[in-house]
Amino acid sequence: MLAIEPVHIAGWRAELALGFERRAERTVLARRRHDGPLVVQKPLYPEGDAVCHAIVVHPPAGVAGGDVLECAVQLDAGAQALLTTPGAGKWYRSAGPRAQQRLAFEVGAGACLEWLPQETILFDGARAALDTEVQLAQGARYLGWEILCLGRTGSGERFAHGECRLHTRLRIDGRSVWLERGRIAPDGPLMQGQAGLAGHTVSGTLLAAGAPIDDALLAACRALAPARGRGAVTRLPALLVGRYLGDSGEAARGYFAALWRALRGPLAGREAVEPRIWRT
Repeated sequence: MLAIEPVHIAGWRAELALGFERRAERTVLARRRHDGPLVVQKPLYPEGDAVCHAIVVHPPAGVAGGDVLECAVQLDAGAQALLTTPGAGKWYRSAGPRAQQRLAFEVGAGACLEWLPQETILFDGARAALDTEVQLAQGARYLGWEILCLGRTGSGERFAHGECRLHTRLRIDGRSVWLERGRIAPDGPLMQGQAGLAGHTVSGTLLAAGAPIDDALLAACRALAPARGRGAVTRLPALLVGRYLGDSGEAARGYFAALWRALRGPLAGREAVEPRIWRT
C-alpha cells in the first residue's frame, strides 16, 4: 500500500539562471534571474575571493507530479563556483504527471564548476525525469555528482511504484565524452538486475573532467571506500567516474565528499573547503 502523501495534479514551473564571471582575482555572481520557486541565496566566500559558493534553494521543499525545475548555470572564462543545496530533494508520489528537473551547465575556458547537491529522494509512487547537460570549453574543469535514493527506507518505505528516467551528457569542446541514460522502475531490469542496482535503494555517480588524473591520484581515489555499500572509480580518456551502490544516502555522500577532497587540488588548484550548509 502506498504511504499517504498529498496528490498533486497541477504542477509548478520554476526557472533559475546564474552567470558567474571573474573580476580581477574575484569570482562574482554577475547575472541572476529566477521565475517561480527556485532561487539562490547570497553568495559566500569561505575560502577567499577566487571561489564563489552559492546555495540553490527550492522553497516548497518538495517536487510534485507535473512540476518542472530548470537551472542554467554559466561560468565565464576563469571563474570558479561551487554550488550545493541546503538539504535532500524530496520527490513526492504522483497521480500520473511526471516531475522534471533540467540542469544545463556551461563552463568557459579556464573556469571550474563544482556541483555538489545533497541527495535526491524519490518517494514511493514518484515519477521523475532528471536531465543534466554539461558543456565544457577547452581547459574548463567540472566536478559534479548525483545521489539517488529510492524510497524513504528510514521510514520503512520501499520504492514499489513509479519510475525515474535519467539522462546525463557531458561535452568537452563540443565533443561528447559521457552519455548515460536509463529508466529505473521497481520491477525493471535496471532496478533488479545484477548489472544494474541489484535491488539496492541508493546509487550515485560522480563525474570529474578537465584535470589530468595520473596513476598516483587514481590509486588514491581507489583506496577510498564508503562506510557502507560499495564504491568504484574508473578513469576514462577525458574524465574520471565514481560510482556508489548500497542502501545509505549518508554513506554515498560521505564517499563522494572524500573523492572530492582527493580530486579538488588537481581540479580546482586548492584544498577542499566544505560548504558551510553541510555542517548545519
